[in-house]
Amino acid sequence: MRLSIVLFLLIIQLFLFLSFNVESSSNNCCSRNLIEDVCKNFTQVDPTLRYKFCIDSLEAGPGSRCANRTELGLIALNLLLNNAIDTQCYIKQLLGKSKGLNPIFRSNLETCLELYLSGIFDLKEGIRAYESSGYGGVFGVSAISWSGTRCKDSMKVNKGAVPPLKKRNNDIMHLSSIGFGFTSDE
Repeated sequence: MRLSIVLFLLIIQLFLFLSFNVESSSNNCCSRNLIEDVCKNFTQVDPTLRYKFCIDSLEAGPGSRCANRTELGLIALNLLLNNAIDTQCYIKQLLGKSKGLNPIFRSNLETCLELYLSGIFDLKEGIRAYESSGYGGVFGVSAISWSGTRCKDSMKVNKGAVPPLKKRNNDIMHLSSIGFGFTSDE
């Protein structure tokens, strides 16, 4: 009798284990399809957004493989925020290392730093709005997108110089496009 109880419990554990793994892999499949669907839609709305960039960015986000659309939106907004904070830190490093820097270039970096400081503040507010309601936050995404665009424009003043923030500003603009897709009214 005792052996049959143990065998019964083992069968139940095996059943639960297999059920969990099947459910887990089906969630991954559904999330993968969700990521592909939203990226397809977002790239149709914004042709400057690269599909592969969208897929790679969202899949890199923690928890994205099991996320629903609202959760995926929050992941995208946090990716944007982290990228903006990292860019802000990079600008501070450039300013700290550059004693003999061209005054115009230094001024442009300081402008970018101020833009990112303001944009990050607004993006944090937008994320709070999105967290509380599952939508909204478009103002915060607009602010950080504008920061990236203005910074990119200010760096163009240095003719012939390779802007050190070009890739970072472009990433901000692409991540902002993804953020707009989630925060805009559907």
